[in-house]
Amino acid sequence: MWGTRRERPMPSKEHVLADLLACVAAFAQSLRETFDPRHFLAELSSRAQRLVPHDRMLIAYVDEAASTYTVFAEHPGEGPPLHEGRYTTDFDPAGRYTADDWDFDAVLRGAPLLVGDVQSDPRWTDKPAARTRLLAARIRARVAVPLYAGGRIIGAFALASATPDLYGEEHVVAGRQIAGVIGPFVENVVHLHRERYRARRLRAVSALAPILGSSLKIGDLLERLGEALHAIFDFDAMALRVVNQHGGELELVGALDTQEGPRYAAVAAPGEYSTSARLADGETVLIHDADVELDPAYAGDRRILARGRKSLLIAPLLFAGRVDGYVYFAKRRRRWYGEADVEVAQAVASQIVIAVQHQRLAEKQQLLAVVEARARALEARVESLRGALGDRYDFANVIGRAPAFVETLEQAQRVAPTETTVLLTGESGTGKEVVARAIHHASPRAEGPFVAVNCAALPDTLIESELFGHERGAFTGADKLTRGRFELAAGGTLFLDEIGELMPGLQAKLLRVLQERQYERVGGTVTLTADVRLIAATNRDLEQAVADGRFREDLYYRLAVFPIRLPALRARDDDVILLGEHFVREIGAKLGKGDPGLSRDARDALLSHPWPGNIRELQNAIERALIVSDGGLITAAQLALTVKREPHAEPAPAARADGESLGALERRTIETALARAKGNKSRTAAALGITRMQLYTRLRRFGLPG
Repeated sequence: MWGTRRERPMPSKEHVLADLLACVAAFAQSLRETFDPRHFLAELSSRAQRLVPHDRMLIAYVDEAASTYTVFAEHPGEGPPLHEGRYTTDFDPAGRYTADDWDFDAVLRGAPLLVGDVQSDPRWTDKPAARTRLLAARIRARVAVPLYAGGRIIGAFALASATPDLYGEEHVVAGRQIAGVIGPFVENVVHLHRERYRARRLRAVSALAPILGSSLKIGDLLERLGEALHAIFDFDAMALRVVNQHGGELELVGALDTQEGPRYAAVAAPGEYSTSARLADGETVLIHDADVELDPAYAGDRRILARGRKSLLIAPLLFAGRVDGYVYFAKRRRRWYGEADVEVAQAVASQIVIAVQHQRLAEKQQLLAVVEARARALEARVESLRGALGDRYDFANVIGRAPAFVETLEQAQRVAPTETTVLLTGESGTGKEVVARAIHHASPRAEGPFVAVNCAALPDTLIESELFGHERGAFTGADKLTRGRFELAAGGTLFLDEIGELMPGLQAKLLRVLQERQYERVGGTVTLTADVRLIAATNRDLEQAVADGRFREDLYYRLAVFPIRLPALRARDDDVILLGEHFVREIGAKLGKGDPGLSRDARDALLSHPWPGNIRELQNAIERALIVSDGGLITAAQLALTVKREPHAEPAPAARADGESLGALERRTIETALARAKGNKSRTAAALGITRMQLYTRLRRFGLPG
């Protein structure tokens, strides 16, 4: 029962000394293996009642920075403990109080606290939360004095009673006497338990080795590592960066964060942080208050502050004395980490270094084996292909003598020696890539790569990564740095086919590359130079797309510096037989059928067909005929061409004399092909000479069922 105690006369000096010595003896139990802060003060409280009557007793222990404290021990009397989870020997930063949480701020600066009645004391007017907590615990009168050890304040010794106006100056004196005796013992007990806690944490860090050794990819283990560390080391965020062995940048291996925030940069330059120089010297960096100690002039510091970090602990990864990365811990509360945590972070870093060394060794061995195999294969192929490609795509070897096509080739030859951007237009299957390759091989960049991208064949979610590349960790599944087509085409030509299918967001990014000749990989911050000659192609009416708001006007004019339109095959009757004979020879050799030739009825059939799929459709028809042929001349029946027109009929413009647009003709052609294939998309695409992905793109464009 909480009872009202009447103040008794102060005992004699001899009795005071005897009681204080008994208090010292009571503290001997703190040196045992077990320590219960809830019952530790029971004996001391009993003996101290004659000196200072009280219902509760508490010893607070201040942290290194003297801004927070924990409860070393409490005796709640007959009431419940008030500070479970806040005990010093738990060594849990989450259990810290700020100095004014229970109104100990003045005491921790050296002044005693004497409160007659918490309920009426005017000093509590501006501390309603603290007053409410005290009254809820039935605390009315309080007395507290500083606790000293080694000449410095290590905490506070406090007594409380449910009886108002119980304490006076004589109780402050008595409290100082008790505190003077127990202070050094409290300090020794804390040091003993801190050393035991330190040993437990270091043993736990050593136990991380099996986790780190379970995979050669450290990033895959970060979540398991974080779970194990949380048992001994508190953090809201953890990140691991390792120096890229090629570029010297800090690559993000992985990160854990308990709260959503700005995405971590996949790659960071060493100089992006104000702490970089200290880390480079091998120093473990301890930040108590990021708002004060970091410098927003540094991009890396700005990112840390934007995520709300307050306390930071950053341990360098030392490889044979060289700093090659760091492990980073952060908390959203100030002054969270201390010197004891520095030792743990350094031990964790040492374990990670061993794991990273193993990973690097395995990666080097794998890479060496792959590189050696590829080098041997490439050396054998390069020489044979270089000459073959140059001959195949030489303008003199491009098949076609129809006036419309000859004019196209003349335009291509004129622009080839320049660096000018070229836009090739025309229906699907008219040979735009062949002309693009011919331009490349006749240009000053002929010795460089020719890289082709079909913009319609890639999902919208991948096209940006395909063009510009991505950094390791840029998105789920990005476990390595991947160079994009702009980077792969450096020094050569980049051919963007089906450019009209680009989404608006990618159109804007492509425009920036054309204007500034610069770009960044997805998830990256390093600016790269686009050293490419761009050739774009489309079968869409881009001018109409610009008018309809589906294509950027500024990008169109950047692409159409030198437009070249390729005629449809139906406008090249002179070339149909030439191309047919070429495909018979080329495909026949691949299929082992030799050069069987074309019969007269096959030639008539080729000339009669409108070729909505253009050259690609012709090639497919020849291949199909060769497969079913018995080795003799290819016949019209084997060609299996179903759509007829009169031989040498007028090409596309005459067929659309009624004003039908190219888009309407394309839609009608697709509808006809779908009907003949009875809705089968694979057969429809084959008949049109396009891929299924391109067919689906056109179905969406024309609003046809897909």
